[in-house]
Amino acid sequence: MSEQKQTLGEFIIKNQSSFQYSSGELSSLLNSIRLAAKIVNHEVNKAGLVDIIGAAGDTNIQGEDQQKLDVYANDKFIQTLTKRNIVCGIASEEEDDFISINSQDKNHQNKYVVLIDPLDGSSNIDVNVSVGTIFSIYRRVTPVGTPVQLEDFLQKGSEQVAAGYVVYGTSTMLVYTTGHGVNGFTLNPAIGSFYLSHPNMEFPEDGNIYSVNEGNYIHFPQGIKNYIKYCQEEEGDRPYTSRYIGSLVSDFHRNMIKGGIYLYPQSSKNPNGKLRLLYECNPMAFLAEQANGKSSDGFTRTLDVEPTELHQRVPFICGSKNMVEKAEEFMRNAQ
Repeated sequence: MSEQKQTLGEFIIKNQSSFQYSSGELSSLLNSIRLAAKIVNHEVNKAGLVDIIGAAGDTNIQGEDQQKLDVYANDKFIQTLTKRNIVCGIASEEEDDFISINSQDKNHQNKYVVLIDPLDGSSNIDVNVSVGTIFSIYRRVTPVGTPVQLEDFLQKGSEQVAAGYVVYGTSTMLVYTTGHGVNGFTLNPAIGSFYLSHPNMEFPEDGNIYSVNEGNYIHFPQGIKNYIKYCQEEEGDRPYTSRYIGSLVSDFHRNMIKGGIYLYPQSSKNPNGKLRLLYECNPMAFLAEQANGKSSDGFTRTLDVEPTELHQRVPFICGSKNMVEKAEEFMRNAQ
């Protein structure tokens, strides 16, 4: 890795003045996420050598079996964010309820809440497939100096001040936005530092990859079925290539670089969709829009959806702008 490349820490400091609320608190928060990501990355990379793979024996609030690394990643991110005294609340996909954090300052003046999916795609751990972490950051809406409330977390995605993900793959990357474009940083494991490797990331407006679990085809709404058939037709630049990893972070990351669309629609099995609005869809939608992409549920912009509960699920279509708009067209025409 070239020594001329900017580290993540240097990049955060240099661009701090572009934050809407430049107090240094958001910079410290991003640095804490960077630290927790390095700790989790270390554990993920030795997962085949120690007793950290497999089911933990518990289920989370969604009734899903928790993997040992789910629990580990959840604990590490919460510990890191709590001990550094920079957030007033945390909500995790693995926790039943949000966590209120009282600052060491008796008036607990911290302004930010974090929502996190500590280990997205964790069912892939046992077979050595890429997994990731997704995070979303908001400014609280209740008065500073009081304990956080549910309404601090139930904000529309358009109110996010930062969002990003870490992909633990052949190389480990942290990709994030604060509303001024998307930048990617690759971890140099020899030094332990993230370096700017992918500045100003953008989705190509068109792509030739579609990512969907076609095993659920029979359960999909007619509009999605029609779109999938469209992707498979031999015409023009089609058929498109089908690529589905089963880890949102990995599928999104590939499609942003190469051009493509990710679909996890509602189905007869999951009428409201399966992905979580606050922990998965909103942060990815924010990144997509900042990277010249688009995201919706097939009809409504993801970032405009009004959250009603902490673990709310929604349909999710995200990726290259023209591909998403074509999928939305199929959804409208099938009504």
